[in-house]
Amino acid sequence: MITGAASGIGAATSILLKERGAKVIGVDIHNADINADLSTSIGRKDAATSAITLSGGSIDGVIPCAGLVHSIAQTVSVNYFGVTEFLTELLPTLKKSSAPRVAITSSMASLFPNSPELVDAMLANDEGRALVIAQGLVDQGPKTAGLIYGSTKRALSRWIRRECIKPEWAGAGIPLNAVGPGIVETPMVAGMIATAESRAAIDAMVPMPLNHYLKARQVSYLLAWLTSEENTHTTGQTIYIDGGSDASIRGENIWC
Repeated sequence: MITGAASGIGAATSILLKERGAKVIGVDIHNADINADLSTSIGRKDAATSAITLSGGSIDGVIPCAGLVHSIAQTVSVNYFGVTEFLTELLPTLKKSSAPRVAITSSMASLFPNSPELVDAMLANDEGRALVIAQGLVDQGPKTAGLIYGSTKRALSRWIRRECIKPEWAGAGIPLNAVGPGIVETPMVAGMIATAESRAAIDAMVPMPLNHYLKARQVSYLLAWLTSEENTHTTGQTIYIDGGSDASIRGENIWC
């Protein structure tokens, strides 16, 4: 199962896995096997029900890639609850697999400034409160609204750390991880890197000294490994595939 399968990293991962012989069911707002609105609880539950039906009740891996980059309250619903609730709905079916795996597309933005209040509301599974907080950030202006995206990704990484060792996941033999890409050349970020000036601003925020920007296909290789039978013990991790951004921003000693 791949959400956000119609474009970007989701589409690239779908293509790669199909090339490797997997049966892939895609979910997106349009142009997918399952067209669903993951910004609503009903949409998530309907998508999960359709996924279970289309798969014949047999799901080996879930790769949630759907997301918004916009500084709006709805980003909270898609980026966080569109992942966690969808996965929760699929978990009973996923547990039936002989080698169940989950890998979520997070972002380098999980390391950026965020709203602790918003992150806490998401981790408390309080979507209503999270949306109110996010809208408050929007109402305060572009600077505070800009905290929303990074907050959703920080919350996802913390959710993964919290959940991965619980009986529902580790006890069922399910590695639960995320990838944190740097700047990926996808339609979602095309406008952000369209001019020399905008690229300079992005490069200052997300330095990528190793090979600069990513292609979506390059991220898909890591997602494919994390959801393969080869991955038996890597769990709870947000693995930064970032050309050196994390090392550039946080330095050599992050354990002190």
